[in-house]
Amino acid sequence: MPIWKRNLIVCWFGMFVTGVGMSQIAPILPLYIKQLGADNAESVAQLSGLAFGATFIISAIFSPIWGKAADKYGRKPMLLRASLGMAVVVGSMGFAHHVYVLIGLRLLQGVITGYSTACTTLIATQTDQEHAGYALGTLSTANIAGSLLGPTIGGFVAENFGLQNSFFITGVLLFIAFLTTAFFVKENFVRKHQTAPSLKDVWDAVPEKSLTVTLFVTFFVLTVALYSVEPIITVYITQISGNAAHVALMAGITFSASGLANIVAAPRLGKLSDRIGAHRVILVALIAAGVLFIPQAFVRNAWELMGLRFLFGLTAGGLTPSINILLKKITPQRLTGRIFGFNMSAGYLGVFGGALLGGQIAAFFSTRDVFFITGALLLLNGGWVYFKLYRKLNRQEAVLAKN
Repeated sequence: MPIWKRNLIVCWFGMFVTGVGMSQIAPILPLYIKQLGADNAESVAQLSGLAFGATFIISAIFSPIWGKAADKYGRKPMLLRASLGMAVVVGSMGFAHHVYVLIGLRLLQGVITGYSTACTTLIATQTDQEHAGYALGTLSTANIAGSLLGPTIGGFVAENFGLQNSFFITGVLLFIAFLTTAFFVKENFVRKHQTAPSLKDVWDAVPEKSLTVTLFVTFFVLTVALYSVEPIITVYITQISGNAAHVALMAGITFSASGLANIVAAPRLGKLSDRIGAHRVILVALIAAGVLFIPQAFVRNAWELMGLRFLFGLTAGGLTPSINILLKKITPQRLTGRIFGFNMSAGYLGVFGGALLGGQIAAFFSTRDVFFITGALLLLNGGWVYFKLYRKLNRQEAVLAKN
């Protein structure tokens, strides 16, 4: 088996497990905080939001730092650091005796993250051009699927094995990811003993600044769209079904439907990006995703919503691998870790921003308006991509074809 393919398999498992580890706490957090001593509903809601969101904000800050370290010391050491660190921290959450200990551990989890950034950089730099789209497309499914399926997995484990055991089980899975990384990931990395470039030096060395910013913003908007429904999905399903029975399970399945679709679509759309151009896939996927959000506001039952969320996941599956392919193409290899680190920061901010946006829209307007506004955001991003990215790359292709 080629080294890039073996690394891809190991990284996929590790990124999926770390995605689950980051998000599995969402459905059980209020219950666990109440168990730890929060004495009223307002405190539980406030502390739950703080404990969930803080991890992603801190991750957004530290992701570029670990990306820089990956460029300097190698990607495998960063994989080992992140997987072992998260195994210890997530497992320790099961021993928390006070809610502020839990929040502190969530903050520490955000600090030591970086597995996804190192994996993406490793695969991008060690996979040949012919297989890059397939490899990055397959890899992109891991983190998104782990993040979207994490709440369902966390809720299932907590219901069947207990709240504390959900942390212990996730910690064990993360430790397995550490062991598989240690024994099976191979990296040919030669450390260059030189002063690490400053942030200004890195930005000055980026040849396509406008395209890079456009890709960062597009990844941010994608993650906002993926997570904008998280705060309102349970309420919305209750409204359209009129039946509270199994609403939590239905909400978990509905939220995870886009993650399942992503697993199906991303590798195939990654290959398609290699053939027809990633910029074309990004534009079509953004428009299709924006259009598919609008009918979600008119569904009559949970099954219709599930179907539309699945279709949305198919379109979203074309965005992450295509963004990574273009970033790999326009970024000098010595800066790949830093640039992918910034892109991952945009994603973490999108998770936090999406959940915040969805909750605020529902509070000030209505749950249905979440779908209208998120769809409009995707379509506006599609228009920006057309003018800033699509037309420019098409012109470059035409010039190369003439020559």
